[in-house]
Amino acid sequence: MCGIIGYVGPGVSDRPLRVAREALARLQYRGYDSAGIAVANSDGLSFIKRAGKLSVLEEALAADPLPPASAAIGHTRWATHGGPTDANAHPQLSYDGAVAVVHNGILENHQVLRQELIEAGIEFQSETDSEAAAHLLARAYAELGDLPEAMRAVARRLEGTFTLLAVAQDNPRLVVGARRTSPLVVGLGEGENFLGSDVAAFVAQTDRALELGQDQVVTITADAVEVTGFDGRPVRAREFRVDWDASAAVKGGFATFMEKEIHDQPTAVRDTLLGRLTPTGHLQLDELRIDESVLRSVDKIVVIACGTAAYAGHVAKYAIEHWCRVPVEVELAHEFRYRDPVVTSKTLVVAISQSGETMDTIMAVRHAREQGARVLSVVNTMGSTIARESDAALYTHAGPEVAVASTKAFLAQIAATYLLGLYLAQLRGTMFPDEVRAVLRELEQMPAKIERVIGGGDAIRELAASMKDVESVLFLGRHVGYPVAMEGALKLKELAYIHAEGFAAGELKHGPIALIDQGQAVFVVVPSPRGRDVLHDKVLSNIQEVRARGARTLVVAEEGDQAAAAHADQVFWVPQTPTLLAPLVAVVPLQMFACAVATVKGLDVDQPRNLAKSVTVE
Repeated sequence: MCGIIGYVGPGVSDRPLRVAREALARLQYRGYDSAGIAVANSDGLSFIKRAGKLSVLEEALAADPLPPASAAIGHTRWATHGGPTDANAHPQLSYDGAVAVVHNGILENHQVLRQELIEAGIEFQSETDSEAAAHLLARAYAELGDLPEAMRAVARRLEGTFTLLAVAQDNPRLVVGARRTSPLVVGLGEGENFLGSDVAAFVAQTDRALELGQDQVVTITADAVEVTGFDGRPVRAREFRVDWDASAAVKGGFATFMEKEIHDQPTAVRDTLLGRLTPTGHLQLDELRIDESVLRSVDKIVVIACGTAAYAGHVAKYAIEHWCRVPVEVELAHEFRYRDPVVTSKTLVVAISQSGETMDTIMAVRHAREQGARVLSVVNTMGSTIARESDAALYTHAGPEVAVASTKAFLAQIAATYLLGLYLAQLRGTMFPDEVRAVLRELEQMPAKIERVIGGGDAIRELAASMKDVESVLFLGRHVGYPVAMEGALKLKELAYIHAEGFAAGELKHGPIALIDQGQAVFVVVPSPRGRDVLHDKVLSNIQEVRARGARTLVVAEEGDQAAAAHADQVFWVPQTPTLLAPLVAVVPLQMFACAVATVKGLDVDQPRNLAKSVTVE
């Protein structure tokens, strides 16, 4: 989950340090327990690293700047092995000071390697698994005299997941990286080149990038990039263009990235829907690479995802089953491969991940393909591991999402899975073309409706101010409102550190109603009274049940639903929307509420404690 940057420029200057500092600022969402930078010039290596957020490192650099250099590596950490201390921060230096290393991932055999190195007389200065890699690399470099070859030799010995970057004191004009499962991409500049854990690391400098595959080593100099396998054989990496610029990764006048990204949601949904209709009115998904005959033969769909993405999958289940008449299961990716799932060549596995680097989901994708299933990924990041390892990729176009708690990626994922469901329905003949176009027209109206909800945020902020000291909040929903309730609870847990639970409203009387006490806050997502009157009436009954026991009812309801308002202590109105599309508007007040509560509590909205944006360890 850590953020890493590597840079080599054409000469000795302040640019390597400046590039590394700017990159780490954009990569803070990947980890913020500690940070550090090492630079290389003809005098050797210089480095500085500090526990704490990036601001602590910046203060240290202001007091004692690193010298001009030709290369730099940097790291912002999410702690796994060893707590957030100066000693455990990266870069990790080798025992002889010959190389500096930054690492993302977990080395599963580090204890064996550590013992081997200790027996060889090497003293460890940190608790990290990463330090073992630094010492091994220094020994291999001393023996082989070639840093890329030494990296290949070390990589072959390592078990687990890793991205490693290294720079050597006696070769300051190159940076070497190795990748197994953890993310690493190359940025191609003019007279300079970059490495990063994702394109945010270098997007301010270049929009040209190279994909790196599994078990590959990359060497960058100012004017060349060389990619090989761990076995030393040359590899041809695919180039792609980054379709957003650095301005998309700044706050744009908002106090936090999350606020900005909530306001970005209409654009994220609009861009995800853009250009999907052919001139003849048929839906097309350009990124699909699975033969139509295969998709027609699918007899089961399994959605695999984690966290917020899993809730997008639950919304997709309702829509795809309704439109396509094919059963859909939603599995947490980290449970999927360990329970011996029933997967065949007629199973379509849909993997959902914002980053495309979620380790649990990567491993589930690999397991599904080993079982003969076809995999279609819904991702936001071109060139990501999940996209590359899937049979097909459907890209959301949400732009970079920096805040750890997902908002616009969630809505874009829902929109993308709607497109997938409609495409399959069109292909399999379960909907007429005019029915597909009618739903698409409704989808095209959703960005404007989301804007209306965002525009009504004052009431939500007032409520948040009155609830900053509550200890527990419950969320209820039915049908597509159920995953919305779960997502609302997750947002409050993530951002405000308040106990929150999301329940299917029908489960209330089967146990959770015991939690209701005087003043207990309960959010209720009310279905539209149009078209599904039975569900609407049942949820109204749920509101009355909790209110009769002293609950404070906070209701998300469709404009004009006076029956819902009659049983609510407070109503947050959303525009009238077809039932299956309602999550796109119903979740927005819950996002805004969680953000506002965290803000009035004085918490870090963008970087909640213990969390990182992209979970790249299993």
